[in-house]
Amino acid sequence: MIKEFKDFIAKGNVMDMAVGIIIGAAFTAIVTSLVADLINPIIGLVTGGMDFSNLFVNLGEGDYTSLAVAREAGAPVFAYGSFITAVINFLIIAFVVFLLVKMVNRVKDSAIKKEAAVAAAPKGPSELDVLMEIRDALKK
Repeated sequence: MIKEFKDFIAKGNVMDMAVGIIIGAAFTAIVTSLVADLINPIIGLVTGGMDFSNLFVNLGEGDYTSLAVAREAGAPVFAYGSFITAVINFLIIAFVVFLLVKMVNRVKDSAIKKEAAVAAAPKGPSELDVLMEIRDALKK
């Protein structure tokens, strides 16, 4: 069983997936910071200082000044601002992944076109043809 597990881990696809997950986690941290630290303040500026991350509806008793205070108190809240932030994060990540896939496809297409051009290029005489010509010339 241990040998099978080692074989499974050593396969290229598993290692590629592990690298992808690690890079994805780091990328998610970058996008989260982009949204929280750059995009949301700009949206807040445009909307008159509105902070999406602090938008919530209290479903229980009491008044709370912020979402953090309400959650700390254990109050049931409908935190739609956090959802809006998550949607913005998703859209940014999806757009960047779209751009990456588009770039990879463009590189693949150019490589395929280059291979097709090389394959379609006229071929010169083979090594055997050249040797046969030399042999025939030496016979004369």
